[in-house]
Amino acid sequence: MNEFALIVGMLLVTFIPRYGVMALLGRVELPGPVFRALRFVPPAVLSAIILPAVLLNGEQGSLNLALTNSYLVAGIVAGVVAWRSKNVLLTIVLGMAFLWAWRWLLLQLGA
Repeated sequence: MNEFALIVGMLLVTFIPRYGVMALLGRVELPGPVFRALRFVPPAVLSAIILPAVLLNGEQGSLNLALTNSYLVAGIVAGVVAWRSKNVLLTIVLGMAFLWAWRWLLLQLGA
């Protein structure tokens, strides 16, 4: 019973604030600049999630810009692939392949 109450509570806490905004936006016409600004929300959120994982050392939380940071090197490669190809699937596949290859190379070099 306690788990059910927890799930219902989480539903209410997450649904009610969002429903209010959706109900308001269904009745009010937003200006064009707002819609243009909202296009940048997904890249901003994705950057906020990914950049700390790529740039920071997991154990100490310090900035790690060395070539031994395989996340950073693979992230740069994935960024270039995304920029040039505009293909999400190709970016993911090549980024992961490069991550694994770079880790294997570092392991072989003893770094």
